[in-house]
Amino acid sequence: MLARQRQARILDEVRRAGGVRVSELTTLLGVSDMTIRRDLDQLSIEGSIQKVHGGAVLGSHVTEEPGFEVKSALAQPAKLAIATRAAELITPGTAVALSAGTTTWSLGRFVAMIAGLTVVTNSTTVADTISAGETKQTVILTGGVRTPSAALVGPVADATIRSLHFDQLFLGVHGMDPHAGFTTPNLAEAETNRALISRARQVIVVADSSKWATVGLADFGPLSVADVLITDEGLPAEARATLAEFVGELMVVSYETIELVR
Repeated sequence: MLARQRQARILDEVRRAGGVRVSELTTLLGVSDMTIRRDLDQLSIEGSIQKVHGGAVLGSHVTEEPGFEVKSALAQPAKLAIATRAAELITPGTAVALSAGTTTWSLGRFVAMIAGLTVVTNSTTVADTISAGETKQTVILTGGVRTPSAALVGPVADATIRSLHFDQLFLGVHGMDPHAGFTTPNLAEAETNRALISRARQVIVVADSSKWATVGLADFGPLSVADVLITDEGLPAEARATLAEFVGELMVVSYETIELVR
């Protein structure tokens, strides 16, 4: 396992449990105490976790922006299930937008197989994935300044988006919270997401359960901006009830079945 893959697994465990011990991680990952401590040092520098005596807890900084490689290794089964369900909502021949994010990147692999789409995206990784598909799509890449999470943001991206219209927007988020709404750690990305939302007839948020109660630096809309929100079965019942109250339609997917909560 590469260091980045190991660190992504550690971060996944911290987010799942709220905190981990060094001894637990050495057993889980089959590496030395020293290796785990180096991984914790790196994650602490990035702001993802906070080191405590004997282990680590989730970082308290809301400004962290993990890189695409780190984020893409997290919650992969959930993201795949969410992407599978999201793809079923797309009608061939329409115009759709995919924001930057690892869940939308997973969705891109399905979008690449749907005929006749015009796809708008501010993500280089999403654009590359769709362009590599056998079904030829019209892909509009917004341009802009690239963030660590492979999002294109800033005035160029915003101006391009505001000149377009699309039937559906599939929107990835860093965090979702009943008070803060949908958030990102990047101020410029928040503005670009607002532009995407403003040009879509239907907003579909794709967010795995680890995003619940996570708050980034900048918000780009309340929970009610989501016409549809697709998440996974790891979301607690109380959180499901809260989301169902605010979003137009909540879809909860498992790795084998799909449950629709209206």
